[in-house]
Amino acid sequence: MKILLYTENKKLLQNSGLGRAIEHQERALQENGVSYTTSPRDDYDLIHLNYYGPRSYFLAKKARRMGKKVIYHAHSTEEDVRNSFLFSNALSRLFKWWICRCYRLGDAIITPSPYSRRLLLGYGLKNIYAISNGVDTAFFRREAEEGRAWRQKRGFSETDKVVLGIGLYLKRKGILDFVEMARRMPEVKFIWLGYINLALVPHKVRAAVRSRLPNLFFPGYVPREEVRAAMSGCDLYWFPTLEETEGIPALEACACETPLLVRDIPVFEDWLADGVNCYKAKDVDGFEEKIRAILRGAAPRLTEAGYRAAMDHDMRTVGKKLIDVYRTVLEDGKPN
Repeated sequence: MKILLYTENKKLLQNSGLGRAIEHQERALQENGVSYTTSPRDDYDLIHLNYYGPRSYFLAKKARRMGKKVIYHAHSTEEDVRNSFLFSNALSRLFKWWICRCYRLGDAIITPSPYSRRLLLGYGLKNIYAISNGVDTAFFRREAEEGRAWRQKRGFSETDKVVLGIGLYLKRKGILDFVEMARRMPEVKFIWLGYINLALVPHKVRAAVRSRLPNLFFPGYVPREEVRAAMSGCDLYWFPTLEETEGIPALEACACETPLLVRDIPVFEDWLADGVNCYKAKDVDGFEEKIRAILRGAAPRLTEAGYRAAMDHDMRTVGKKLIDVYRTVLEDGKPN
């Protein structure tokens, strides 16, 4: 079989979680010896689409006319568009209509988690496989020396308590809670890696990012090498996101054996358990209680169990599942 792995606006997406997922797909095909192309001009048996733009939509329609198999990767839902950019809530229903129109062109749909699969089934969509985007555990691993160098680079002492956040500057990512926690805990350093043009987000988010707190840092986008160093050098990775289809940074934190605190939301129910391989809280007060306990050593360290969870999502294991779906779809199979 030969796969057309097509991603519209790939360069714009390369620094996002979606970009990371696409990279994993390419490597999975390479490592398993599956022939693939990224050019629609080449011949192929099955097209795997990672984006919902108009070029992807019309390419899917063309593929169907040619008798080719189509897989749409549902990285986005209506739920994770809300509380993101300016006017995203007002446009979310239109967005849902459009992505459903796109996804229905697929002979099958792949989505990153059982949670997002349940959402898509609720949209009336069918033939949906839940396959993690995966984590590259060969790259994301604990590197103590890198962690120490990162602390020095960012101006943190050996005794500073450092809480790390990662994501775009979006309300959905929990950035307002992150800034509020920095206000509540001036003795702790809070650093958020990631960037988006502030003209695209509501006033509250712009004001939060522009907060002039001496213990709050927004260095912007950094390459994945620094993400690994930060995971190795921080005292806690805190992921206060309100909605995800999976949440790749949580996987990366587990792979780096970094203490992990997440919001108690449905997407994490299938692989993260409070007090087992991570800690969870529902609101700012709950987060504050957990952060204080973790940083003073009053909460058990759960990183060994977190690492095992990451290994269950290793991109090599995920790649084999992806290829199994390709074969099933080419044989006109349906998911269980």
